[in-house]
Amino acid sequence: MTPPDATVPLQPDGHGDASAASSCAAVGKSLPVLKKRSEFLAAAKARRAPVAGFLLQARQRDPAEGVHGLRVGFTCSKKVGNAVTRNRAKRRLRALAHEVLRVEGRAGWDYVLVGKPGATVERSFADLIADLRAALRRIHG
Repeated sequence: MTPPDATVPLQPDGHGDASAASSCAAVGKSLPVLKKRSEFLAAAKARRAPVAGFLLQARQRDPAEGVHGLRVGFTCSKKVGNAVTRNRAKRRLRALAHEVLRVEGRAGWDYVLVGKPGATVERSFADLIADLRAALRRIHG
């Protein structure tokens, strides 16, 4: 264990040295996330696949953008409910993306999962998984 007052040199990813990063359970297990409004707007203009539990928006990135792998974004408007309900819906969408997109998502694509009022929170998780798989089939033909 590193003493609390010792400093750990940071890697380019900001997680510290390799041994510390490998011991952290969360490192390498999450998907890269969309953060800029322009990235969400670009996905909104591309392909859409509405399903019962949410809306999936997806776009294939231009290779000139220099970003590799897939990226995912999550959004829930105030129509979904109060802050507690919106956060619950986003947690469920993140778990859903972790479960399905890590395996079935395609590199070079941006995916945005948009929560729906009532459905995203109340629908069973197994149904949400089936919804995402169906939406991916529609997006990728």
